[in-house]
Amino acid sequence: MKLGLNLSFAVKRWLGGRQMAAVVRELGFDKIQFTWDLIDPWWPEGPRDKIAREYARAFEDAGITVDSAFGGVASYSYNHFLAPTPELRDLGKQHLMRAIDLTAAMDVRAAGMPFGSYSAEDAVDPARREEIYKQALEAMVEVSRHAKRAGLSNILIEPVPLKTEFPSSAEDALRLMTDLDGQTDVPVRLLVDWGHAIFTPLFGNDANMDHWMDLVGPYIDSFHIQQTDGLYDRHWNFTRAGVIDRALLEDFWQRRGLTTQTYFLEIIYPFEERDEVVMADMKAGIALLRR
Repeated sequence: MKLGLNLSFAVKRWLGGRQMAAVVRELGFDKIQFTWDLIDPWWPEGPRDKIAREYARAFEDAGITVDSAFGGVASYSYNHFLAPTPELRDLGKQHLMRAIDLTAAMDVRAAGMPFGSYSAEDAVDPARREEIYKQALEAMVEVSRHAKRAGLSNILIEPVPLKTEFPSSAEDALRLMTDLDGQTDVPVRLLVDWGHAIFTPLFGNDANMDHWMDLVGPYIDSFHIQQTDGLYDRHWNFTRAGVIDRALLEDFWQRRGLTTQTYFLEIIYPFEERDEVVMADMKAGIALLRR
């Protein structure tokens, strides 16, 4: 298995390139996924990109490859491309375009986030969902042009386990990939989260990663992994009991003949947890994955 590390565990704790690179190295990783929870895409461009380049230089000096940059908890709070008003949808488009600029400042190949969520009212109105979805497709094509000008090679979309969002199911993801395939200036691909894909309350018997591979396997760029109980989007570490373990991840990797994708460990801790507890727990969870 190819393992990488999403930096979500470090948010509000280890800031700045030098300190972050040291933490990543202490955990034994040389491939990471940067999170916009560390740098807000809406910060003024000058200081924002200066901070981004400082992170990038520190990672490079430490021999750490930044594979991609991705939206975190802050970005996920907004409705983005599927918001109920044109103004909010345009702000969602600008959010991703500014994040692409941030990613380009780090000389990183890909940027991504969830596509968006409908309002409670729009979510139960099929006609409104379809109207907003078609406008979102047009916006994504425009964003792809911006990504190409910025020098990125891919845009990544993460499916999420909520019916009010899109895509949530593997069927949704297939529709999105099919609708965008060949229409964008850079490829739009999927980052599939194991905790989302096996969300039993929404997907029932289809709550397994093989179902996703059968439907959208060729479009999957990478994965998020974490521990879960299959009932909520937990983002637990593997030090906790749940329905995912190394054997399951390794069996899937081998059976599916994966070679180019990466499992990015994405763990989210309560902000009030002590730093030393987070670090010790991360080391223990990583040891379980690598044993």
